[in-house]
Amino acid sequence: MREVALHLLDIAENGVTAGASLIEITVEEDLLNDRLKITVEDNGQGMDEQLLARITDPFVTSRTTRKVGLGLPLLKAAAEACQGHLFITSKPGQGTHLEVEFQRSHIDRMPLGDLVGTWLILIVGFPKVHWLFHYRAKTQAGQAEVQFTFDDEPIKRELEEVPLTESSVLAFIRELLEEGIRRVQQAIAQNEVNSLILPTDDLEEVTQ
Repeated sequence: MREVALHLLDIAENGVTAGASLIEITVEEDLLNDRLKITVEDNGQGMDEQLLARITDPFVTSRTTRKVGLGLPLLKAAAEACQGHLFITSKPGQGTHLEVEFQRSHIDRMPLGDLVGTWLILIVGFPKVHWLFHYRAKTQAGQAEVQFTFDDEPIKRELEEVPLTESSVLAFIRELLEEGIRRVQQAIAQNEVNSLILPTDDLEEVTQ
C-alpha cells in the first residue's frame, strides 16, 4: 500500500472487526514543523499487552480472515524511513489508539491518496459505526490552524430510515467531504506558494 488513505482504510476496518461503535480519524499536515501526522482511535475491544507488543510483526494479525497482517508493519517501516514513527496504545475493553507520523517533505513519504473515497467507503460500508473525520493544517506561525471536521451522526439522524447508499445522499456526503478537504488543501497550497516568494528586499539582493 503506497498511499496513506489505503492504510487508513485497513486500520479502520480492523477497528470495525474489533467491535468499535465509534472510530475517529485525524489527518494533520504541519507545515511549520514539516510533519504529517495521522491518528486513528476506536472504542473496540482493544488488545492485551502480549498482542500489542507483537502487532507490528508481519505474521501477527487480530483478524481471522487471513494468516498474516502486513498493513501495520509496512506502515511502520514507511514512517521510520521518513524520519517518523508509529505508536499504538491499547487496553482490553478500552479501545485502541494509533499514531503514525512522517517527515512531510521527505522524498519517500507516501502521498495522502484519495481521502474522500476512503471515507465514503467507511461511511457507507459500515453505517452502524459512528465516524468522525478531521483534516487540519498548521500553515503559519501565529495563525489558527485550518480545519475540516465531518461527523456522520447528524446526517444519520436527519435521514432516519433513508439508506446512505441512496444516490442523492451519497452525492451530498461526497460534496461535503470534497469541499472540506479542498478548503484545507487550498490553504496548504497557498502557503507553499507564498513561501517561495521572496520579500522585495531579498529580490533586490538577488538581482544585484
